[in-house]
Parts: sequence; structure tokens; C-alpha cells
Amino acid sequence: MLDPKLIKEKPEIIRKMLSDRHVQFDLDGLVNADSKRRELIIKTDELRKQKNQVAAEIATKKKTGQNADDAIAKMQTVSQQLQALEAEQIKTESDYNKLAMTMPNLIHESVPLGADDTSNIQVKTWGVIPKFEFKIKDHIDMAQDLGLVDLERAAKTAGARFYYLKNNLVRLNQALIHFALDYLAEKQYGLVQPPYMINRGSMEGAIIADDFESVIYKVQDEDLFLIGTSEHSIAAMHSDEILEGKDLPIRYAGVSPCFRKEAGAHGRDQKGIFRVHQFEKVEQYVFARPEDSWKEHEKMLTVAEEFYQKLEIPYRVMLLSSGDMGKVSAKTYDIEAWMAGQNAYREIVSCSNCLDFQTRRLKIRFRDKTNEQTQYLHSLNSTLVATTRTLVAIMENFQTKDGHISVPKPLQKYLGSSVI
Repeated sequence: MLDPKLIKEKPEIIRKMLSDRHVQFDLDGLVNADSKRRELIIKTDELRKQKNQVAAEIATKKKTGQNADDAIAKMQTVSQQLQALEAEQIKTESDYNKLAMTMPNLIHESVPLGADDTSNIQVKTWGVIPKFEFKIKDHIDMAQDLGLVDLERAAKTAGARFYYLKNNLVRLNQALIHFALDYLAEKQYGLVQPPYMINRGSMEGAIIADDFESVIYKVQDEDLFLIGTSEHSIAAMHSDEILEGKDLPIRYAGVSPCFRKEAGAHGRDQKGIFRVHQFEKVEQYVFARPEDSWKEHEKMLTVAEEFYQKLEIPYRVMLLSSGDMGKVSAKTYDIEAWMAGQNAYREIVSCSNCLDFQTRRLKIRFRDKTNEQTQYLHSLNSTLVATTRTLVAIMENFQTKDGHISVPKPLQKYLGSSVI
């Protein structure tokens, strides 16, 4: 949610942002609803003041034995008018909030303008793309040959885009999680295992719910949604709180399963365990002072890069365009890992600065002293590792001529082996 003052005083900034994002939005409707709700606030306040004055007049007349019929009649008229205005105010506030909660975030000046991913900018590459002296396989064929994934039985049990991990791939998946948590703990992140289901109010604080209805799972007959990432739970963890400025920044490492409908792309490179409905993820989430958030954004990206450098997985960093990044983010970097079996880079990390977009919706503020005015925090999020996609990168990039998989060095101590 954006600052209402900005909508009221500088709608041209919002209009440009919508144009740059290539988003259709009823800005005029929002501006009109905002103007109307402000007028209604003034009118209802005036009527409440008038009602209090008439009430005092009635009390005085009754106390002094005067006839209060005219004042009582006036009270009835004012009360009816107030009731009608309050009903109109509730509807106008509802209309305004519905629109305001679907408006995208502002865009940082460094974000390239464009309608889609063709306008994304490659910031850097790291690592050497592996070369093989034998015919390589993709992760689907490798998993079948080594008995590591069962897609057919998962489809029978749950449907498409589900999987059974088996044998040493289960252990490698857990090794990634353990290594990620140890890595972030060393960097002074607080470890959090959040609720895997949250209510609508919390979900709407973290995302623009209307855009995610088609990708998030809803629990039938319950005010609960399965999280698509631990970001959703952690964002809402401090809702309606005022944090101490001395404790900032607050850095969390969230670990959780993630659940997504993942409708859309098809093809062999989207099969297997790359794009699935359920996976584990370790997420970075940071609450920061507004003046520190861009520094924190770059730091989170560096933390993610170092993680993949330790795993020796080649990657590139992409700065997403205005039309390709999510509506909640003001700026997003993606890290795309090289997938040898697909002969392509594929996204494995998304790193975003959301400014005060989420914290306004969730009413999360901070102050430095008890008597100082509160300020909204900035919130940032970044994948550290989404395990299934990283498993794909490891399987394809570290395959050996004899059909096995070399285990990256940092994971060997967790797995107890250097090869699968």
C-alpha cells in the first residue's frame, strides 16, 4: 500500500508508475474515492459535533424544566442524517481500500523500463559453465536411472507437478536445508520456522491477493491459505507492532515448505522437479530503516551469491524490468543458475526491496525513543535456496561420465558422501 498523501498530492507519480509497469488500474476511481472519503469524514465529524450539542441542549432543558420537544425532533433528524452518512462512509472506505490494496508499488529509478523479461539487464555472471566429454542427461533421466525421483506414482497420488524424492536425493535435499541454515546463522540471521498456513488479513499484508488467487491454495471453509513462501508468514509476524529502532535491522532466515499452483509454462524444461506445486525453501527476510534498505538489498544479494559460489554453481544476476518484476517490489534481482541438461540459465533466487509497501498494509512501525514519532519500516526478501531447483542444478552440472552425481563440497559433511 502506498502513502495516501502521495495519491492525494502527486497522482502524476502514480500514473507514471502504472504506465511503466504496463498495468491497468483505475487511478481516477481511487483518487475520487479518496476525495469523497475525506469529505465524508469532515461531514460526519460535523454531524457528530452537532449531535453532541443537541444532546447537551436536551439535557439542559430537561434539567431546567423547559420543553425539549423541538430539540428532541432535531436530534432525530441529525441522527438519521448521521446514520446515512456513516453508511455511505463505510461503503466509500471499502471502495477506496479495495482499490488501494491492489495498487502496485513504486519503482526505483535504477529499474529498466520495459513490458517483459526482454528488457531485463544482465548485471554479472559468475563461474565457469561446465563442459562434458560425454553425452549429458537432464535431471529427469538422471533421476530415473539412479532411482531418485518417482513422478509417475506422485501423479497417481496427487496429480501433475508433484513428486516423490527418494533415497540419496532426500538426503541431498535435507543437506541443502542444513547448509543454508548454518550459513545464515553464521551471518547473524535469526532462524524462523513459521506457520505454513496464514489468514487472509496476513496474506493480503504481504501480497496483492487479487493477483495471487490463481496461484495460492485456499483451505476450504477456513480463513486460511497455504503459504507460497515463508516471506508471507514472516512479513505478518510483527503486524500491528512498533519495534525498537535500536534492534534494526532485523534479519530472519525462514525455512518452510512452499505451496503454489504454478499454472503456466509447459515443456520438458518445466517438467521433473523444477517447477512444482510443493518444495522446501530457505528465505532471507529483513526489516530495515528506510535510509538503510537499499544497502540491505545489495547485502542480501551478496549473501545469496556467496551461497551459490560455495556450491560452485555457475549463475548470472539479472535486474528485472518494470514489467517483469512483481507488483509488491520496487526493485528485484534474480539469480539464474546454469542448468547443463537444459543448456540454459534458470531462475533460482528472487531478491526484492518492497520499501514500506508491506509494512503499511501490516502496520509495522519503529521508533528510536518512546516520545518520538513512529515510522514505517522497509521490508526486503530474498530466496537463499529453493531446494528442488538447486537439486536440478546440482544433478545436471555435477553429473559424471559413469552416470553418478558429484556432491558439492559444502554438502558432503551433511550427506556423508561425495557422490550419489
